[in-house]
Amino acid sequence: MSPGLSASGVDVAPLAPDTLGVRGALGFATAAQALHALQDGLSAHANVTRLDLSGVTHADSAGLACLLTLLGEASAHGRELRLAQVPDGVRVLADVCGAGPLLG
Repeated sequence: MSPGLSASGVDVAPLAPDTLGVRGALGFATAAQALHALQDGLSAHANVTRLDLSGVTHADSAGLACLLTLLGEASAHGRELRLAQVPDGVRVLADVCGAGPLLG
């Protein structure tokens, strides 16, 4: 992953022209800072349409809320944003909450 934004153990950096990579834990301790880093990354890279979550080591409901917030903001601004390599635990949590279809 090339140099990017770091937020309390969460790194956000371009992986490809259309992809930002996320590495680290998306949990209660990091979600707010990660949300800001991801928002900044998306603002700085207008061509990004995909978040690659293959580097996420842990995620809980706060991490899910962070991802859903990003998807909602993108949609509200008419921007396409997809999630790739979503960790199984996040998918299960989203399904339990009824938000599974929002993850794509």
